[in-house]
Amino acid sequence: MTSLPRFAPMLATPGTLPAPAADDQWAYEVKQDGQRAVVYLPGDGSVELRARSGTDITAAYPDLTALGAALGGVPAVLDGEIVALDGQGRSDFERLQSRMGLSGSPAKAAHMAERVPAHLVLFDALHLRGASLVPLPYSERRAALEALGLDGPRWSTPAVVVGHGAQALDMTREAGLEGLVAKRLSSVYEPGVRARTWIKIRHARTVDVIVGGWVPGRGRLGGLPGALLVGERHEGGLRYAGSVGTGWSDAERTTLAELLRVAAVGTCPFDEVPQVAGARWVLPRLVGEVRYATRTRAGKLRHPSWHRLRPDLAPDDLG
Repeated sequence: MTSLPRFAPMLATPGTLPAPAADDQWAYEVKQDGQRAVVYLPGDGSVELRARSGTDITAAYPDLTALGAALGGVPAVLDGEIVALDGQGRSDFERLQSRMGLSGSPAKAAHMAERVPAHLVLFDALHLRGASLVPLPYSERRAALEALGLDGPRWSTPAVVVGHGAQALDMTREAGLEGLVAKRLSSVYEPGVRARTWIKIRHARTVDVIVGGWVPGRGRLGGLPGALLVGERHEGGLRYAGSVGTGWSDAERTTLAELLRVAAVGTCPFDEVPQVAGARWVLPRLVGEVRYATRTRAGKLRHPSWHRLRPDLAPDDLG
């Protein structure tokens, strides 16, 4: 059995598409919405999966263990993302959540593997046949990965697009995907580093919401909003849409604090009281615009970020 070196995964920096003049120097991959995994394949048919934190998550995904036999006797360390696919073949993080955290419960993990199959999307090769590939450019590592031919029932090596970033981004938007990861063709693999040579580009969706509550911040933010609790108007009332905890400047946070203070009430304005510790309620009259990535099946906003107040809108305008 070959002893394999350990790697922390390289991370992408949030950003925008590279400049058009440099477009042909970048490869574009579909951004997956799952659990990052470094995959250790010693060449004896076994598989070990390690999360971004380094935690061993192999037992949570028994449906991925056949990858070791598929690769045969080739020792390798690969980088990828474990996803659960929806009916349209798109990664669905909410579905995957039922598979996560089951490493200590093999029986439950096996049961859930039948109900919600996992799929491993492979996108990089870090070590192969006893040699480290991390000093090589992305283009060479990618060629080595594709040469392994790892496309099976529970794993795949999706194609990448070189250049044509704007078109690729448009295609992912039309397909309802989360976005792209742009990787410079000449980039080396930097374990554990959030590098500018990998850029993640999410589609920015926006929605107008009504503020129904808030949670005080901690430390220097004591007395100021640490998060806003927001909702969306519907015919029967105000449906809770989630908690927004990022996106303000210090000046905006101070302005919001004063608006929340004068709007304070003792009862929750949402249809159902959110289970949020320390929540304080306000009259549902402040309207704001929020950016978000996707929604859960229950309609909650995922990765929301405050964009701006909308003093030009009243709650009734959103009905």
